[in-house]
Amino acid sequence: MPASSTGTILRTAAHVLNYYGLHTGKQFATHDGRLDITAAIFRAVTGKTPNCFLTDENASLLQIQVCEPAMDAIRMVSAILPSLPPTDLETGLNDYIEHVCHWATTPVWPDTTSPSHPEVIGTLLRAAQAADTLTAFPHQTERSAA
Repeated sequence: MPASSTGTILRTAAHVLNYYGLHTGKQFATHDGRLDITAAIFRAVTGKTPNCFLTDENASLLQIQVCEPAMDAIRMVSAILPSLPPTDLETGLNDYIEHVCHWATTPVWPDTTSPSHPEVIGTLLRAAQAADTLTAFPHQTERSAA
């Protein structure tokens, strides 16, 4: 089965998180290189971690939002999570970045912990497999009756 570009991005993000570490605090990155899950996806696409990821949440969100391949990958991760994305109050649209970030930093059930670093990587790899599966079949073409 050929790999999808979204699948490749998500597998690369898993490698990025494995190498740099998962950041679950404020902002999207730390000075020691750790990245939040969406920042790792952005880095997997661009090969870069913008300085704003360290200090400016609004600029960071904008960087991620305008990177369509990163947003496609974030939407794929969101799609496999056991909850629905929240609605952005300003736009009325699903907030996929918030959904994925919140999942990676917050316990799913009371009296539990947030997902571990290996669990986050495993989720990225499952999302990559889902992306590959969804793109494995060529589009059906209309056939005329014989």
